[in-house]
Amino acid sequence: MAASDTARARARAVLRLRGRAVAAAALPTACAVVLLVGRFTGRIGAAGSPDAPLWDGIRWAVGAVAALTLLLAALVARAHRRAVPPVTPAVPLTRAEAPELYRLIEELAGRLDVPAPAAIALTPDCDSWLEEPHPPGRRSVPGAPVLVIGSPFLWWMRAGELRALLAPVVAGTAAAADPDIAAARRWLRTLDAALGERRRGPAALAERVDRRLLGACREHSAELEHAVAAWASEQAKAVDYGLRVAAQEQVGLAYAGWDRLLTRVALPAWRLGRHPSHLNAGVVAALTELSRRDRLADSYGDRLGDRPACDLLEEPGAVDARVSLLAAELLHEEPPGGWQPLDWEDYPEQVVDHGWRESAAALQAVLGDDDRPHTGPALDKLLARLAAGEAETLAAALAGRVARAAEVAPPLPPVRSGRDLLVEHLTATVCCAAVDAGTASPGLDWLDGPVLLSRAAPRATLAPVVAAAAEAGQDGPLRAWLEQAGVRLERPVRLSG
Repeated sequence: MAASDTARARARAVLRLRGRAVAAAALPTACAVVLLVGRFTGRIGAAGSPDAPLWDGIRWAVGAVAALTLLLAALVARAHRRAVPPVTPAVPLTRAEAPELYRLIEELAGRLDVPAPAAIALTPDCDSWLEEPHPPGRRSVPGAPVLVIGSPFLWWMRAGELRALLAPVVAGTAAAADPDIAAARRWLRTLDAALGERRRGPAALAERVDRRLLGACREHSAELEHAVAAWASEQAKAVDYGLRVAAQEQVGLAYAGWDRLLTRVALPAWRLGRHPSHLNAGVVAALTELSRRDRLADSYGDRLGDRPACDLLEEPGAVDARVSLLAAELLHEEPPGGWQPLDWEDYPEQVVDHGWRESAAALQAVLGDDDRPHTGPALDKLLARLAAGEAETLAAALAGRVARAAEVAPPLPPVRSGRDLLVEHLTATVCCAAVDAGTASPGLDWLDGPVLLSRAAPRATLAPVVAAAAEAGQDGPLRAWLEQAGVRLERPVRLSG
């Protein structure tokens, strides 16, 4: 209980700072009132007394300070009333959608002897936390917090692992129910939210006050949260402590798989305005493949016998679709026509093949063949130009084209060099040619994203020969690869699906 006592002590220190701030704002007004009452009762600077002019001057000076202080306090109070603490975007999960998950969390709270969370929500991230609810139209209300669970955990982990992982988080509801801790947290969140708003003129003075107050509370706030976390972790040791060690190992694996799925698989789809509807199911496939290739999860086979945590949902597919859309909205700019859902079985055609042909069309545009929108470049001519030393010119033209497109589609994508763009677009053109030749097809690799599935030429050897052609003008190895793949170099590449 020492950590809990420490948390309360830090919370009370924050509340004392709040009280001092209120007292400081009220003190000049109280002094002015005392001076005015003394004047009217004749006790301080009575009329006709020798010191009356002196006290009149003091009264005017204190009154002016009181008026300015009240004005500043009013500005601060107004900013606090208007400040809305930010709420992390998440997908709410009702009891009807996940009755077993709610029951698991409530049983866990009962074992920990803490209040149960008020609700459950999912976030497309590898993290879990408690968040205070903010109903529309109300700045901040006390009450049980919402338990926010990282959706990759729900799909990758077993039910027992998830319960063990969430035990310290759920234990934190005890701190949320403590009046002093809850009041201190609400005030700190209000200060944070008020500082997030731009203020000009006299209101800028209120911002300086808030900044000073938040700075004075910073150490107490950090120690408060540290003490709460330590106390919650200690309380949770009584529940599935041994299983929590194994669950923590799965956290790292889930994070690695989730990050790779987003950057290698989801991002190419998002760039085309399509969002994969079942990202969480995809992370399971990606982690399964990672475990198979690198043997990073030797106990994976044993875990298959345990119930997956997503079985605690009534309709996992529908929930996955909602979380997947939120991930696209948070991590990528929305396309002009809005998001189009995408099933995994359609990924090779709608993302891989379509993306390759868009890249091939962009390369055609910088080659000066815009008047032939559905065919052109022929690979033999393209390779001849690379061999003739035109790589730098083509790379610069591609970089300029991408930069112009980025200007109208903020936020800006990561900056890539012209040479990298040339390698990427040349690879896409070669893949289109191999698909058109009938000896290869577009495919999805759960760890690498879009891939070429070739029966005639190994795809592992494609990257180095493309790099040699684009970077050094050595087109011989790439020509040999294309010949092995059955591609006719003189045949124009088809640019439409």
